[in-house]
Amino acid sequence: MEAWSTYIIAQSFSYLYIIVFAVSFLESLTLVGLFLPGIVLMAGLGTLIGHGSLNFYSSWIIGIIGCLFGDWTSYYIGWRFKNWLHNLSLLKKHQSVLKKIKNALYKHNIITILIGRFIGPTRPLVPMVCGMLKLPLKKFILPSVLGCLLWPPIYFFPGILAGMAINTPFNQINNNFKWCILSVLSIIWSTLWLMWRWWKCKKYGYLTFSLSEKKIKYLTIISFLISIISLIFIQFHPEMKILKRIIKLTFLQE
Repeated sequence: MEAWSTYIIAQSFSYLYIIVFAVSFLESLTLVGLFLPGIVLMAGLGTLIGHGSLNFYSSWIIGIIGCLFGDWTSYYIGWRFKNWLHNLSLLKKHQSVLKKIKNALYKHNIITILIGRFIGPTRPLVPMVCGMLKLPLKKFILPSVLGCLLWPPIYFFPGILAGMAINTPFNQINNNFKWCILSVLSIIWSTLWLMWRWWKCKKYGYLTFSLSEKKIKYLTIISFLISIISLIFIQFHPEMKILKRIIKLTFLQE
Protein backbone atom coordinates (compact mmCIF):
# COMPACT_ATOMS: atom_id res chain seq x y z
CA MET A 1 0.00 0.00 0.00
CA GLU A 2 2.84 2.37 0.87
CA ALA A 3 4.63 1.58 -2.40
CA TRP A 4 1.42 2.24 -4.34
CA SER A 5 0.96 5.60 -2.57
CA THR A 6 4.54 6.58 -3.39
CA TYR A 7 3.96 5.65 -7.04
CA ILE A 8 0.79 7.76 -7.22
CA ILE A 9 2.55 10.78 -5.70
CA ALA A 10 5.48 10.42 -8.13
CA GLN A 11 3.08 10.22 -11.07
CA SER A 12 1.23 13.28 -9.80
CA PHE A 13 4.48 15.28 -9.82
CA SER A 14 5.12 14.13 -13.41
CA TYR A 15 1.68 15.35 -14.41
CA LEU A 16 2.42 18.71 -12.78
CA TYR A 17 5.50 19.12 -14.98
CA ILE A 18 3.36 18.27 -18.01
CA ILE A 19 1.01 21.06 -16.92
CA VAL A 20 3.98 23.46 -16.67
CA PHE A 21 4.93 22.62 -20.26
CA ALA A 22 1.31 22.88 -21.48
CA VAL A 23 0.73 26.28 -19.85
CA SER A 24 4.03 27.69 -21.16
CA PHE A 25 3.34 26.33 -24.65
CA LEU A 26 -0.30 27.43 -24.89
CA GLU A 27 0.42 30.86 -23.41
CA SER A 28 2.89 31.41 -26.27
CA LEU A 29 0.80 29.81 -29.00
CA THR A 30 -0.74 32.13 -31.55
CA LEU A 31 -4.36 33.12 -30.82
CA VAL A 32 -4.76 30.47 -28.07
CA GLY A 33 -2.74 32.57 -25.63
CA LEU A 34 -5.24 35.42 -25.99
CA PHE A 35 -7.77 33.44 -23.97
CA LEU A 36 -5.49 32.26 -21.16
CA PRO A 37 -4.76 34.30 -17.99
CA GLY A 38 -0.98 33.84 -18.06
CA ILE A 39 -0.09 35.56 -14.80
CA VAL A 40 -2.77 33.60 -12.93
CA LEU A 41 -1.78 30.18 -14.32
CA MET A 42 1.97 30.72 -13.93
CA ALA A 43 1.57 32.20 -10.45
CA GLY A 44 -0.51 29.15 -9.52
CA LEU A 45 2.33 26.88 -10.64
CA GLY A 46 4.76 29.14 -8.79
CA THR A 47 2.76 28.50 -5.62
CA LEU A 48 3.47 24.78 -6.00
CA ILE A 49 7.17 25.59 -6.38
CA GLY A 50 7.16 27.74 -3.24
CA HIS A 51 5.25 25.03 -1.39
CA GLY A 52 7.84 22.43 -2.39
CA SER A 53 5.64 20.31 -4.69
CA LEU A 54 7.66 21.29 -7.77
CA ASN A 55 11.37 21.82 -8.25
CA PHE A 56 12.19 25.37 -9.37
CA TYR A 57 14.96 24.53 -11.84
CA SER A 58 13.09 21.64 -13.43
CA SER A 59 10.00 23.83 -13.82
CA TRP A 60 12.13 26.63 -15.25
CA ILE A 61 13.71 24.36 -17.88
CA ILE A 62 10.36 22.82 -18.84
CA GLY A 63 8.84 26.31 -19.00
CA ILE A 64 11.63 27.46 -21.34
CA ILE A 65 11.05 24.49 -23.65
CA GLY A 66 7.30 25.14 -23.69
CA CYS A 67 7.83 28.82 -24.49
CA LEU A 68 10.24 28.05 -27.33
CA PHE A 69 7.87 25.51 -28.87
CA GLY A 70 5.03 28.04 -28.61
CA ASP A 71 7.04 30.89 -30.13
CA TRP A 72 8.43 28.90 -33.03
CA THR A 73 5.11 27.21 -33.78
CA SER A 74 3.46 30.64 -33.85
CA TYR A 75 6.20 31.95 -36.16
CA TYR A 76 5.62 29.03 -38.55
CA ILE A 77 1.84 29.51 -38.48
CA GLY A 78 2.27 33.20 -39.32
CA TRP A 79 4.67 32.39 -42.14
CA ARG A 80 2.69 29.47 -43.58
CA PHE A 81 -0.90 30.73 -43.20
CA LYS A 82 -0.44 34.49 -43.67
CA ASN A 83 -3.33 34.96 -46.13
CA TRP A 84 -5.75 32.85 -44.09
CA LEU A 85 -4.89 34.75 -40.90
CA HIS A 86 -5.60 38.11 -42.55
CA ASN A 87 -9.19 36.98 -43.15
CA LEU A 88 -9.70 35.53 -39.67
CA SER A 89 -12.47 37.35 -37.80
CA LEU A 90 -10.66 37.08 -34.47
CA LEU A 91 -7.64 38.96 -35.82
CA LYS A 92 -9.86 41.58 -37.45
CA LYS A 93 -11.00 42.49 -33.93
CA HIS A 94 -7.36 43.10 -32.97
CA GLN A 95 -6.33 45.11 -36.02
CA SER A 96 -5.14 48.07 -33.93
CA VAL A 97 -2.89 45.81 -31.83
CA LEU A 98 -1.53 44.07 -34.94
CA LYS A 99 -0.79 47.41 -36.58
CA LYS A 100 1.14 48.61 -33.52
CA ILE A 101 3.10 45.35 -33.40
CA LYS A 102 4.02 45.63 -37.09
CA ASN A 103 5.15 49.23 -36.69
CA ALA A 104 7.19 48.35 -33.61
CA LEU A 105 8.79 45.38 -35.38
CA TYR A 106 9.84 47.56 -38.30
CA LYS A 107 11.50 50.05 -35.93
CA HIS A 108 12.85 47.85 -33.11
CA ASN A 109 12.34 44.17 -33.89
CA ILE A 110 14.58 42.74 -31.14
CA ILE A 111 13.15 44.91 -28.34
CA THR A 112 9.58 44.34 -29.56
CA ILE A 113 9.96 40.54 -29.56
CA LEU A 114 11.56 40.58 -26.11
CA ILE A 115 9.13 42.98 -24.43
CA GLY A 116 6.15 41.49 -26.25
CA ARG A 117 6.63 38.24 -24.34
CA PHE A 118 5.85 39.96 -21.05
CA ILE A 119 2.65 41.68 -22.21
CA GLY A 120 -0.45 39.47 -22.16
CA PRO A 121 -2.21 40.44 -25.42
CA THR A 122 0.99 40.61 -27.50
CA ARG A 123 2.71 37.45 -26.22
CA PRO A 124 0.87 35.05 -28.60
CA LEU A 125 0.73 37.61 -31.44
CA VAL A 126 4.30 38.93 -31.83
CA PRO A 127 5.86 35.62 -33.03
CA MET A 128 2.94 35.12 -35.44
CA VAL A 129 3.35 38.64 -36.86
CA CYS A 130 7.10 38.01 -37.21
CA GLY A 131 6.24 34.99 -39.36
CA MET A 132 3.67 36.97 -41.37
CA LEU A 133 6.27 39.66 -42.07
CA LYS A 134 8.83 36.92 -42.87
CA LEU A 135 11.28 38.38 -40.38
CA PRO A 136 14.64 36.59 -40.83
CA LEU A 137 15.11 33.80 -38.31
CA LYS A 138 18.46 35.22 -37.20
CA LYS A 139 16.61 38.33 -35.97
CA PHE A 140 13.83 36.33 -34.34
CA ILE A 141 15.61 33.49 -32.55
CA LEU A 142 17.89 35.48 -30.21
CA PRO A 143 15.19 37.69 -28.57
CA SER A 144 12.82 34.73 -28.56
CA VAL A 145 15.31 32.57 -26.64
CA LEU A 146 16.16 35.41 -24.24
CA GLY A 147 12.48 36.12 -23.57
CA CYS A 148 11.78 32.43 -22.98
CA LEU A 149 14.65 32.25 -20.49
CA LEU A 150 13.32 35.15 -18.44
CA TRP A 151 9.54 34.76 -18.70
CA PRO A 152 8.95 31.61 -16.57
CA PRO A 153 10.80 32.69 -13.39
CA ILE A 154 9.35 36.22 -13.52
CA TYR A 155 5.79 34.92 -13.84
CA PHE A 156 6.44 32.15 -11.27
CA PHE A 157 7.79 34.67 -8.74
CA PRO A 158 4.54 35.97 -7.13
CA GLY A 159 3.29 32.40 -6.71
CA ILE A 160 6.62 31.22 -5.28
CA LEU A 161 6.40 33.85 -2.56
CA ALA A 162 2.80 32.89 -1.84
CA GLY A 163 3.77 29.21 -1.67
CA MET A 164 6.61 29.92 0.73
CA ALA A 165 4.28 31.95 2.93
CA ILE A 166 1.80 29.05 3.01
CA ASN A 167 4.56 26.57 3.74
CA THR A 168 6.09 28.66 6.51
CA PRO A 169 4.94 27.89 10.06
CA PHE A 170 3.37 30.95 11.66
CA ASN A 171 5.71 30.65 14.63
CA GLN A 172 8.73 31.20 12.34
CA ILE A 173 7.69 34.42 10.63
CA ASN A 174 5.09 36.71 12.15
CA ASN A 175 2.31 38.38 10.19
CA ASN A 176 3.79 41.87 10.56
CA PHE A 177 6.95 40.84 8.76
CA LYS A 178 4.93 39.13 6.00
CA TRP A 179 3.02 42.36 5.43
CA CYS A 180 6.34 44.24 5.28
CA ILE A 181 7.61 41.84 2.61
CA LEU A 182 4.35 42.13 0.67
CA SER A 183 4.57 45.94 0.80
CA VAL A 184 8.16 45.96 -0.48
CA LEU A 185 7.26 43.60 -3.34
CA SER A 186 4.27 45.76 -4.25
CA ILE A 187 6.48 48.84 -4.41
CA ILE A 188 9.00 47.04 -6.63
CA TRP A 189 6.29 45.78 -9.01
CA SER A 190 4.80 49.30 -9.15
CA THR A 191 8.22 50.71 -10.00
CA LEU A 192 8.70 48.20 -12.81
CA TRP A 193 5.23 49.00 -14.15
CA LEU A 194 5.95 52.76 -14.06
CA MET A 195 9.26 52.22 -15.86
CA TRP A 196 7.44 50.33 -18.60
CA ARG A 197 4.75 53.03 -18.91
CA TRP A 198 7.40 55.76 -18.96
CA TRP A 199 9.22 53.95 -21.78
CA LYS A 200 6.00 53.60 -23.78
CA CYS A 201 5.10 57.24 -23.17
CA LYS A 202 8.56 58.37 -24.26
CA LYS A 203 8.64 56.18 -27.37
CA TYR A 204 5.04 56.24 -28.55
CA GLY A 205 3.37 59.04 -26.63
CA TYR A 206 0.99 56.74 -24.70
CA LEU A 207 -0.51 58.39 -21.62
CA THR A 208 -1.07 56.67 -18.27
CA PHE A 209 -4.16 57.91 -16.44
CA SER A 210 -3.86 61.13 -18.50
CA LEU A 211 -0.47 61.86 -16.90
CA SER A 212 2.16 63.64 -18.94
CA GLU A 213 5.55 62.09 -19.66
CA LYS A 214 7.16 64.49 -17.17
CA LYS A 215 4.84 63.44 -14.32
CA ILE A 216 5.33 59.73 -15.10
CA LYS A 217 9.09 60.33 -15.08
CA TYR A 218 8.99 61.91 -11.61
CA LEU A 219 6.69 59.18 -10.28
CA THR A 220 9.06 56.53 -11.62
CA ILE A 221 12.11 58.15 -10.02
CA ILE A 222 10.34 58.56 -6.68
CA SER A 223 9.05 54.97 -6.76
CA PHE A 224 12.53 53.69 -7.67
CA LEU A 225 14.12 55.52 -4.73
CA ILE A 226 11.44 54.20 -2.36
CA SER A 227 12.09 50.66 -3.66
CA ILE A 228 15.83 50.96 -2.99
CA ILE A 229 15.29 52.39 0.50
CA SER A 230 12.69 49.69 1.31
CA LEU A 231 15.03 46.91 0.17
CA ILE A 232 17.84 48.30 2.31
CA PHE A 233 15.73 48.69 5.44
CA ILE A 234 14.06 45.27 5.16
CA GLN A 235 17.52 43.65 5.31
CA PHE A 236 17.88 44.81 8.93
CA HIS A 237 14.65 43.16 10.06
CA PRO A 238 15.53 40.37 12.56
CA GLU A 239 13.31 37.85 10.73
CA MET A 240 14.93 38.45 7.34
CA LYS A 241 17.46 35.69 8.09
CA ILE A 242 14.63 33.16 8.43
CA LEU A 243 13.12 34.21 5.08
CA LYS A 244 16.52 33.97 3.35
CA ARG A 245 16.97 30.45 4.73
CA ILE A 246 13.51 29.43 3.47
CA ILE A 247 14.23 30.89 0.00
CA LYS A 248 17.55 29.07 -0.12
CA LEU A 249 15.94 25.76 0.77
CA THR A 250 13.19 26.34 -1.83
CA PHE A 251 15.60 26.95 -4.70
CA LEU A 252 18.12 24.31 -3.70
CA GLN A 253 15.61 21.51 -3.18
CA GLU A 254 16.33 18.36 -5.13
